[in-house]
Amino acid sequence: MTMRPHEAGALHADGYGAAPQWLPYPADVNALLPQLWPEGAHRDAGGRIVVGGVPAAEIAEEFGTPAYVVDETEFRRRARAFVDDFAAGFAAAGVSLDVYYAGKAFLCTQVARWVEEEGLSLDVCSGGEFAVARRVGFPGERLEMHGNNKSAAEIEDALRYGVGRIVMDSFDEIDRVARIATDLGVVAPVMLRVTVGVEAHTHEFIATAHEDQKFGFSLTGGQAARAVERTLAHDSLDLRGLHSHIGSQIFDTAGFEVAARRLLGLHAQVAREHGHHMPELDLGGGFGIAYTSENTPLETGELGARLAAIVAGECEREGLDVPAVSIEPGRAIAGPSGYTLYEVGTVKEVALDGGAHRTYVSVDGGMSDNARTALYGADYSVTTANRAGEGEPMISRVVGKHCESGDIVVMDEYLPADLRPGDLLAVPGTGAYCRALSSQYNHVPRPPVVAVRDGVARAIVRRETIDDILALDVD
Repeated sequence: MTMRPHEAGALHADGYGAAPQWLPYPADVNALLPQLWPEGAHRDAGGRIVVGGVPAAEIAEEFGTPAYVVDETEFRRRARAFVDDFAAGFAAAGVSLDVYYAGKAFLCTQVARWVEEEGLSLDVCSGGEFAVARRVGFPGERLEMHGNNKSAAEIEDALRYGVGRIVMDSFDEIDRVARIATDLGVVAPVMLRVTVGVEAHTHEFIATAHEDQKFGFSLTGGQAARAVERTLAHDSLDLRGLHSHIGSQIFDTAGFEVAARRLLGLHAQVAREHGHHMPELDLGGGFGIAYTSENTPLETGELGARLAAIVAGECEREGLDVPAVSIEPGRAIAGPSGYTLYEVGTVKEVALDGGAHRTYVSVDGGMSDNARTALYGADYSVTTANRAGEGEPMISRVVGKHCESGDIVVMDEYLPADLRPGDLLAVPGTGAYCRALSSQYNHVPRPPVVAVRDGVARAIVRRETIDDILALDVD
C-alpha cells in the first residue's frame, strides 16, 4: 500500500493510505450514487435506504438478513430499455433485433414471467434453467438453448418443447443434435458458436472469445468453416446463423465491431461457397454495468445505435443482406435492479504498514452469497442501510463469516466511523451472478430473494434452511 496526500489535509492522511487510487474520499459518506442504484432509491427522513418504496430496515425485520432484494419496476424498466431504446437504434439502421435475456445472470419462475411479459426471449444453458422456463410455460419459439456440453436428455427435452434454436458448441454436439432430431422426426433450428479471437477488456475467466478456452469453434485454421460444412451435411439441422460472445463487463463497442466483421466475413464465405444464406446473427451480451464510481457504462440507446451501425456497415461492405441480429443482456438488466442486505456482526480495526489502518467489518453473509469478489476480484460499493452514519468516513473492508481469508464482499469502501454491530449494510449491483453463483459453503443456507414494488415486499425465492441442507444427506 502506498500513502498519498488527501485534499482535506493531514488529518485525513492516516488511514487514507489504505484506499485504492480510483476510490475518491467522499464529500458525503451517506450519498447514494445514482448509477449504482435503481431509479427512485433514496434515504428517507430517518436515513434509511428505500428501494421500490420499501425501507431496507423493514425487509430485514420481515425476511431477515442476509437477503437479496430486487426492484421489480427497475428490472422491467431495464428489460424494456433493450426492446425499445436499444432496438430503436437497430430499426433506424434497418436491422431487426431480438433480445434474449441471459437467464444465467439470475433466473427464477417469477423472473421468467417478467421476461416474457416485457416481450423478451430467454436464453437458457442447462436443463435446470430450461425447467424454470418450462414450469411457467415460456413460449418454446422464444427460447434459446445454450451450453458447451449439453446432454442428450437436455437436447431431446429442448427439441420436444420446440425451442427456437440450439447453439451448438462442438463437432460432437453437431452430430448429437442431428441424431436426436432425426430420431424425433424434426428439423432442429441451430446456430454455431464461433470464437472470433477478440479478448474483451475483462477478467481472464470471463473473457470468452479468445482462442484458448472451452467455448465454440475457432475461426483460426478454418475450424468454424468445417463446422458449417458438417452442419449443412445433416438434413435434420437448419443452420440459422452464427453466434459470438466476447466477454463480460464490456464498456465500449470496439470488441463487438471486430467480432461482427469476422462473423459476417464467415457469413459471406458460406453464401459464396455453399449458397446458404444464414438469416440470423447473434452478438451475445456482456454489456457492462456500474459496480462502483469507477465504472461508466454507455446508455442503452447509444449502445444499440453503435452496434446497429457496425452490423449495417459490415453487411454493406460484404454485399450481404442484413441478418436479424440477436443480443443477450443479463447482467445489464438484473445487476443494477438488485442489492444485498446484510447485518454487521463485528467491527475491527487493523494496523497496516506505514501507519495506515483499515477497518474490517464482518457481516452475516459472504462468499456463499456473493462469490464474485473472491472469484474475479470484483469491486463493489456498500453503504449503511438502516440509518445515515454520523461519523467521519473510514476506509473499510466488508468481509463475510466463512472460514476463508479471501471471503471478502467489498474490498474497499468508505463507511462512517460510528458503524457498529447491528447496523445494516446494503451492497448495490448484486442482482446478477450473486444468487446464481451462490453456494452452501460452511453449510450456510442461501438467502431469500425479495421483490419490492410500489411499497410492497414479497419473497420470490424463499430462504434456504438447515433442514433443506440436511435433507440431501443419506443416513
